Amino acid sequence: MSNVSLVSVIAIVVFFGHIGDSEGGDLSKNFYKSACPLAEEIVKNVTWKHVASNSALPAKFLRMHFHDCFVRGCDGSILLDSTGNNKAEKAAVPNQSLTGFDVIDKIKEKLEETCPGVVSCADILALAARDSVSFQFKKSMWEVLTGRRDGRISRKSEVLSNIPNPFSNFASLKQSFANKGLNLHDLVVLSGGHTIGVGHCSFFSKRLYNFTGKGGKGDQDPSLNPTYASQLKAQCKTLSDTATTVAMDPGSPLSFDNHYYTALNQKQGLFQSDAALLTNKESSKIVNELLDQDSFFTKFGESMKRMGTVQVLTGSDGEIRKKCNVINSV
Repeated sequence: MSNVSLVSVIAIVVFFGHIGDSEGGDLSKNFYKSACPLAEEIVKNVTWKHVASNSALPAKFLRMHFHDCFVRGCDGSILLDSTGNNKAEKAAVPNQSLTGFDVIDKIKEKLEETCPGVVSCADILALAARDSVSFQFKKSMWEVLTGRRDGRISRKSEVLSNIPNPFSNFASLKQSFANKGLNLHDLVVLSGGHTIGVGHCSFFSKRLYNFTGKGGKGDQDPSLNPTYASQLKAQCKTLSDTATTVAMDPGSPLSFDNHYYTALNQKQGLFQSDAALLTNKESSKIVNELLDQDSFFTKFGESMKRMGTVQVLTGSDGEIRKKCNVINSV
């Protein structure tokens, strides 16, 4: 899932039995089984209800979870509002187009009615990301380990240096993922989250009108499919357009599938960061492996599971927020 709406994660690892648990450290399957047995069912039901009337939510939640995990780890810090003394992650440019916070709040309210003070907002977001995508298939598309606790710090100033951006080249993308303990396979797989959602013209229009920085007619990214570029120019008419949005996957923008990789091989990757995946021999090979849809679904689930373990707070660290947009009063 837009800025590297970017979404990603895991090597070719098959999780059997408790191997998945070890990947998540202190996270586990069915963490709330005793303290709040209906927790995951409540998250799914509320999420599916809202996705049924808002097809944009799966892309939003995927991106929200991705951006949360890349800044301070998967601690729900992206859900916190700014205060008079602090600009929170929400205020940073890559997060300003995110929506769906109200749905997270509704899920939290329902859970607080059922089992107050038990389920973290960080877990709610991880589950909602999975469940929103799963609505299309009417079954869970990957396993989510739970047991995260919520962070108390959210800073706008930490976002840009941690979240991969749509202008990134291959080296910077690979490094961004490595910084979070994620590998090249994770990068390519999670980029497949761009199969749903939209991107603002301002995050790719340089490829259409000012690729070399010299401007002028014809200053277009030569790696971009010319026909696709013409279609994009018809929608993004100027370099300064910051309002218009374009589907990231031109073939099936609302369907979670592997068409992103087909489009990528046709040089129809929307962002510079998408096209960058074809500039490396190893990542190009992974792109071709993911042209098999079953393989993509399996690998994507594994990578999401692994991303969901990045720098998590567990045990007595952090807190369980009463409301997802504010920390608990001390």
